[in-house]
Amino acid sequence: MDLRCAIAGGGPILDVGVHCVDALRFVLSDEIVRVSARAFSDEGSGTVESAASLTLEFSRGTLGNITVSYRAAYRTPIELVGEHGVVRADNALNVEYPIEMQFLRDGTVEQTKTTSNHAVYALQVDAFAEAIEGKSEFPITGEEGWRNQQVLDAALRSAKSGKVEEIPPLA
Repeated sequence: MDLRCAIAGGGPILDVGVHCVDALRFVLSDEIVRVSARAFSDEGSGTVESAASLTLEFSRGTLGNITVSYRAAYRTPIELVGEHGVVRADNALNVEYPIEMQFLRDGTVEQTKTTSNHAVYALQVDAFAEAIEGKSEFPITGEEGWRNQQVLDAALRSAKSGKVEEIPPLA
């Protein structure tokens, strides 16, 4: 199957990467200022990438790494490594089953918490409907989506140029 960018719109950077970028920006409460990306195509992916790795630099110096692929089983682990410990969750962005988060210090699990995203899409649709009906403000602004898109566009530019790409500041 030959995927052409004009038809597909993009590969896993746009398809899966957007959720990773959005989650990291939200969890870190920080903006991405630079991105570098490496992307690979194969016979089956045509002119879009089949796999990619992104390195994100946040304004306060945090580095983030995202790996996306159409050639591996879908999974969304997240691991936040800090000075005093680690928070991690396998399949953190799934909606199918509970998410087990672990809090580690010095390599030892100190706490485990289980949560779920099972109703996230229904909650999004309900919030959108309430905003359309004038009952409430939609909790996420269009600017948030625009900022995610700026990061993804820079990642695609970086994958082509081989250079670190700057993210323009928000107006």
